[in-house]
Amino acid sequence: MTGLLSKKKNMIGVDIGSSSLKLVEIQREPDGCKLAGCSMVPLERGAFERGLISDGGAVINAIKRLVEESGTSTKPAGTALSGFAVYINKIAIPDMSEEEIRRLILDEADEYLPGDLLENVYFDIHILGTNDHNREKIDVIIAAAKKEIVSKYQRVFESAGLRLVLMDVDVFALERAYEENYDFGDEDVIALVHVGADVTNLHIVRGDRSLFIRNILMGGNLVTEAIQSKRGVSFSEAERMKLDTRDHGDEVCKGVTPLSLAEPIIEEIERSMDFYVSSAGLICIKKALLSGGSAALPGLAYELSRRLRCDVELFNPFQSLKYDRGKFGEEYLNEMASFSSIAVGLALRRMEDL
Repeated sequence: MTGLLSKKKNMIGVDIGSSSLKLVEIQREPDGCKLAGCSMVPLERGAFERGLISDGGAVINAIKRLVEESGTSTKPAGTALSGFAVYINKIAIPDMSEEEIRRLILDEADEYLPGDLLENVYFDIHILGTNDHNREKIDVIIAAAKKEIVSKYQRVFESAGLRLVLMDVDVFALERAYEENYDFGDEDVIALVHVGADVTNLHIVRGDRSLFIRNILMGGNLVTEAIQSKRGVSFSEAERMKLDTRDHGDEVCKGVTPLSLAEPIIEEIERSMDFYVSSAGLICIKKALLSGGSAALPGLAYELSRRLRCDVELFNPFQSLKYDRGKFGEEYLNEMASFSSIAVGLALRRMEDL
């Protein structure tokens, strides 16, 4: 299996989240990429939390159902680690070869890797290029995960009848989907904000270069659980109420809206963005692209635009992809867009590059 950050014939992208699983398959054709499969199935609550598989049987059954509903016969698959499952560290070091970087990390594991025995961890690196503030140094991203976590993912996919050939990191899959679908200038600074059920990812990029990454360990379930508590309804009903104001109005109860319940998430996104902008020396954020299951929370895009002082729009990971209109309706893809960005990024990897 490839490393955590490797840049890599067809595989399916399977994004496992705490509330649902998403599958995307992309075919490469002479005139571009074509969407071959796109499906989503729910996952039992508690089976997967903050990047960790807690109920392997439930996840296996969900993957089997996902594959069946998609109609794919492709067995190689890629998935992404997130939350507590992955450690990401960006470092600036003297310019050296990839081999030398790996040796340095091994020699000084206590400084560069999470606090665990080296033999218990997989790690990979991605060289970003020359450091903006010191031309004699280069920026390198290190991604690491415990071997026991990676092994559990492998067993689950194998039990579901798939062959796991790629372990990626969610923020980098998101970045890949962005690069395929959006055409910004080399100096344009873009914030990719993915509001998942348990984890919110903030990834700031300039051109094809990663500048800042933060995983905020809260997401849309925070709002859903608050609605559930205030209204005394089931989790699934609260989830529907969170996003659907047509039946319930803007207020969950008197004076309380889903958007107001999302304030802790908004505050953390704003605080993280302000920290980056101040530490980077006043870099203007051109636009923020919003994705994830809670991206469609009424008023969220507007509120983030006001707080972040930049344009905010919903991320569309399908906009540059060709697709069979007899197979995929426009309404369906619009509904799937906010959920599918990471799975699209995974499916864009190519087997021949593994």
